[in-house]
Amino acid sequence: MTAEAFFDTNLVVYAFIDSGDRSEVAERLLANGGIVSIQVLNEFISVARRKRASTWTDIRTALATLGTLCGEPRPLTATTHDAALNIAERYGYHIYDALIIASAAEAGCRTLYTEDMANGQVIEGVRLTNPFA
Repeated sequence: MTAEAFFDTNLVVYAFIDSGDRSEVAERLLANGGIVSIQVLNEFISVARRKRASTWTDIRTALATLGTLCGEPRPLTATTHDAALNIAERYGYHIYDALIIASAAEAGCRTLYTEDMANGQVIEGVRLTNPFA
């Protein structure tokens, strides 16, 4: 089991396409490395294109940097999906949030940095941590 951090999409968005205090916090956390999933990458691309009008070049540059910082993203598998269904049912999270929690647990992460989930809650050994709280 590893002590690495897992990053929710909002941290990646703040680090790469926003500015301000939250961006500085997100950049500092990501600089220490951690893990993301394919889902996080896809959600980042969606936000970058739809809400921020980022170019494909800018998105590819951000993804390359993220790959350097976080390594190979975690895949979404049937096992991840099943674990996420259980998390969604038990804790009341939306399936997409539950998938991120399940991915973090499968990766052996102790911390999931997220702005959108219950700060301090522990699920499957993963502490949900809002670094902006």
